[in-house]
Amino acid sequence: MASYSDHSADTQALLQHECKTIDKGLLHQPGPDFLDRCFVPSNRTPQVLRSLGQLYNHGRLSGTGYMSILPVDQGIEHTAGASFGPNPMYFDPENIIKLAVEGGCNAVATTFGTFGTVARKYAHKIPFLVKINHNELLTYPNKFDQIMFGSVEEAWNLGATAVGATIYFGSEESNRQIIEVSQAFERAHELGMATVLWCYTRNNAFKTADKDYHVSTDLTAQANHLGVTIQADIIKQKLPENNGGFRDLKFGKTHKAMYESLSSDNPIDLTRYQVANCYMGRIGLINSGGESLGAGDLEQAVKTAIVNKRAGGQGLISGRKAFQRPFAEGVQLLNAIQDVYLDGDVTIA
Repeated sequence: MASYSDHSADTQALLQHECKTIDKGLLHQPGPDFLDRCFVPSNRTPQVLRSLGQLYNHGRLSGTGYMSILPVDQGIEHTAGASFGPNPMYFDPENIIKLAVEGGCNAVATTFGTFGTVARKYAHKIPFLVKINHNELLTYPNKFDQIMFGSVEEAWNLGATAVGATIYFGSEESNRQIIEVSQAFERAHELGMATVLWCYTRNNAFKTADKDYHVSTDLTAQANHLGVTIQADIIKQKLPENNGGFRDLKFGKTHKAMYESLSSDNPIDLTRYQVANCYMGRIGLINSGGESLGAGDLEQAVKTAIVNKRAGGQGLISGRKAFQRPFAEGVQLLNAIQDVYLDGDVTIA
């Protein structure tokens, strides 16, 4: 762990944490043979296995069982100006692909439009993860819904290795989204593509004056469990920050173990519960990197990677922290994340 000796005390505490909630021996841990252990026995076809192999065996983390993905759908989700204003070079979508390639990522996740402009130039250079639905925020007043921006067939024609989609679990529109995405994932598997689900919770009632339960481990973990149920091959989830959403908001079904023995206040333990709800790690959990806050981004990205890895997760999908800064610094940040997963001294807690 010497390579992290210059990091903060709380980072050191994360490196030394011993998980006493869900034992690591119960997990299907990442590793070079992960696909053979967890996907070969499944119903995934040889074509899907090949696509998963392309994802897991590309970039600096190739062959480790971990992955680093660059996601850039913020031009739609948060408006292009707000997303690319800090670094206008990314209004040109080719630079998004270039950053993922130079940054050594396993894949690049972005929009139909981005891939459509450069597909022939890059489809053989890095796996494409096409985001097929988005929250369109030009409607006034803003509403929060995920709508399809294209078809699974269109993604396949672009050369996609995988398709990605978001479901806002807990929202009024979630039933429709579950049906739409389930059908899209079934079609993607028929065509031989892998599937990645952004398992986000969304309901105004989840945010109270005291806490934001959108990042509660009991709610996000249940979203993960619904995601693996519709056969997502990889789950993307926000890093949990608290617990007790079901209990404190007084809905759903709970068990005292969810709050007393299966988790704790430690971020590694909170994330371990997310991993457990991904079929004990049979389906990989990648956590999102969050928004860019400036000078402390690299330190925060490293901490998030440490939490994910030590919890039993499979990687990070980090966008704004990388593309909202000069290109070379973005590459450096992506590499710093990847270095956590390459460091044999950072082990599962």
